[in-house]
Formats: sequence, structure tokens, C-alpha cells
Amino acid sequence: MLEFMPVILFAVICIVLMFGFPVALSLAGTALLFAGMGLGLEAIGIDANFDGGYLAALPNRLYGIMTNQTLLAVPLFVLMGVLLEKSKVAETLLDAMALLFGSMRGGLGISVTLVGMLMAASTGIVGATVVTMGLMSLPTMLKRGYSTSLATGTICATGTLGQIIPPSIALVLLGDVLSSAYQQAQLDMGIFSPKTVSVGDLFMGALVPGLLLVVFYMIYVGLVSWLRPHMAPAADREELMAELGHTSGIGMLLLKGLVPPVVLIVAVLGSILSGFATPTEASAVGAFGALVLALAYRQLDWATLKDVLRSTTHVTTMVFLILIGAALFSLVFRAYGGEHMVTELFESMPGGVVGATIIVMLVIFLLGFILDFIEITFVVVPIVGPILLAMGLDPIWLGIMIAINLQTSFLTPPFGFALFYLRGVAPPSVSTSAIYRGVIPFILMQLGMLLLLTFFPQLATWLPDQF
Repeated sequence: MLEFMPVILFAVICIVLMFGFPVALSLAGTALLFAGMGLGLEAIGIDANFDGGYLAALPNRLYGIMTNQTLLAVPLFVLMGVLLEKSKVAETLLDAMALLFGSMRGGLGISVTLVGMLMAASTGIVGATVVTMGLMSLPTMLKRGYSTSLATGTICATGTLGQIIPPSIALVLLGDVLSSAYQQAQLDMGIFSPKTVSVGDLFMGALVPGLLLVVFYMIYVGLVSWLRPHMAPAADREELMAELGHTSGIGMLLLKGLVPPVVLIVAVLGSILSGFATPTEASAVGAFGALVLALAYRQLDWATLKDVLRSTTHVTTMVFLILIGAALFSLVFRAYGGEHMVTELFESMPGGVVGATIIVMLVIFLLGFILDFIEITFVVVPIVGPILLAMGLDPIWLGIMIAINLQTSFLTPPFGFALFYLRGVAPPSVSTSAIYRGVIPFILMQLGMLLLLTFFPQLATWLPDQF
């Protein structure tokens, strides 16, 4: 029984999280409980296979988390996203796209997808995108005769683009975890001058797959509108203009709504891709640019600024507390010999590295039904990452595969957060079952993207190799 303590620890963590307890406290509390059990059993002479020496590394782990320059990008990107949400840039852009494409079948769905892409590339916050799209576009789509499942599925799926299209907070966190895993894997292989993988590498690797997902979404909406016109009918442009309350032309709306976020995206991503700035430095540029935009749109006063800073502090504190809890969990898991257990499991698995990768991707996908992407990133990836990378996988390819897999966790019932966000702002006439039905095709498209990356890894590795 005691030899299976790592498995029991992991199972107990999942059960505690399913009960809805705070993630950081669940990770730290459960790990401390099992550490106490291990030390207690060793003290009374029972071999629990627990190496208490691992706990001595905790102070250094915590110090490393709090002084990590890469993680400084998290509060800055959150600040940028919240400021852009308050500046109402998305509302103007959504109105312009709706007027531009709304007169064609499926046009409103395509508009939502394009605006969601731009929101993802400028904010990287799934909740803000889904809520904004739900409030602004869902009533219009339903009023224009769109199928409830198609409308809600499109909004939820485009909201999750913030997970994969940079600058993404998920890629920042995943990049930091994978960087440590890659260095550990190389040290385990006897390479004492290890190569590194950075958040910027993941940003570049995610660009092509992220844009391909946007194309897949638009093709799907277009096919539905062509095969079943009643699910995505065309809208009258004059009626749309009157409904949205705009008297100015589409060109002025596009200029006002499109240029500012595109300039900000170019400033942030362009500085990273060109090598002029690290992701942390670029996040500071983005936060400052978002502040300027909010002031230019006259959407920033003291009350709004306090709200923005409070939201940023809340999200940042949550992330760092989870990091601390995950660090403690990782140490206790290793103290029980969990890392060796997983290594032996992977080495004995049929299919070698291919079989191990398939199992890991399947486990991450299934965990996405019950756990959040942050929990999976900090709990699962540090355990399996070093082992898979030591087996010869490309770290950028593995990172993008995990990121897209984690993207599905926002859409998979019953705990998909994008579903919760939309349910909170959708009209009562929209049933939860319709939202669940609507996201299924988009989940399948994301899984299809994983298959595409499996057979064509260059989709993720080509761009980083050019720099």
C-alpha cells in the first residue's frame, strides 16, 4: 500500500479540488498532510519510502518563484488585458466587423471569430473575451435567427483562443514550467551545459497553430451557413446599423476599433519576435500601451483604475499562491518516489516515446474535465515533462501540444470555465445543454489540431527555428 503513496497523493489532490476548495490551499494542505504522514511513519520505524530531505529544498523553491523574472510578465499581461477590457476597444471593433460581414450568411459568426482572435492577441484573458462577446454579440446573433448552439459554441471557442494565441498567460506559465523541466531532463541525461527554451520560443511556436484554429473555426461557420442556412442567416446591414446605434460609416468604425489593438499587438509581439524585447519587457510595453488607449478612449477614472488594479492583484496573487502550493506538492511527490514510479511506467510502456506521449495527452485531456489549466500546468507538467523531454521530444512542440490540449479544458463539461463565463451573461432563454452541444464541434477541431501537429510538428517548430 505504501509503495503506491504517490498515486494516492495525486488522487486525493484531484478529489479535494473537485469539492471546490481553493486550489493553492488544496495543493499545499494535502501535500503537508502526506508529508506529515511520511515523517510520522518513518519516526515510528515504518518504512514509508519517504525522503524528508526533499522538504529542505522548499525555501529555495519559494525564493526562486518570487524572484523569477519570467513570471513578472503575468501581472503585466493581466493588467494589459483588464485595461483593454475597460477601454471598450472590443465593443467598437465587434460592431465594425458585424457591419462588415453581417450581410452575408454566417457573417456574424465570422465577425465574432475575427474579433476573438484580435482580443486573444491583445489581452490573452479567456474570461474577459467570453464575457465581452457574450454581452455584445450573443443577443444580436440570437435576434438575427442564429442557432443557439452555433452562436454559443462560436463565442466560447473563440474566447479560448486567448490560451494559444500569444501573448497568452497560459504560455507564460507553461513556458516557465517547461524551461525548468527541459533543464532537468538534460541534466538527467548528463548534459551539464543545458540548452534553454523560453516563453518567447513558445510564443513563436504557437502563432501558426493558433491562426490555423481561427481558420478552422471560420470554415466551420461558413460550412454550417452554407449547408443549413437557417442556422446562420444573413442580416440586413441597415437594420444592424440601427440596432447597434451607429450612424458613422464602417470605415470610421474600423479605423477606431481596429487600428489601436493592432498597433498594440505589433508593439508587443513584434518586439518579442524581432528580439528587441523579452516577453517580460514586452508585457510592460503592452501594459503601458493599454493604459494610453484607455485614457485616449476616456474610459479611465480613479474608480476604474482601482477596479483594474484590484482585478490584476487578485489574479496575480492567485497564480503565485498556486505556484507555491504546486512547488510543495512536487517536492512531496518526489519524496515518495513518484518521479521514479512515473519514469519506470513510461519506460515499460509499449510504443516507447510515442505511447508515453499519447498516454500523457489523454490524461491531460481527461483531467481538463475536472481541473483548471493552471492546476494541470503546475501539477502534471512538472511530473511528466522532464521524462518526456529526456526521451527526445522537442520542448517547443511538446509545449504547444500541451497548450492546445489545455485549451480544451475551457470547453469540456462539466467544469469548462468558458461555459461558466457565457452561462453567467447569456439570456435565460439559452439553455445550458445548448451551450454544451455548441462547443462539441470546436472541441473536435482542437483535437484535430493536435493530430495535425502530431503528423506535422513543423507547424510548431518552423517559426522558432527561423530566429
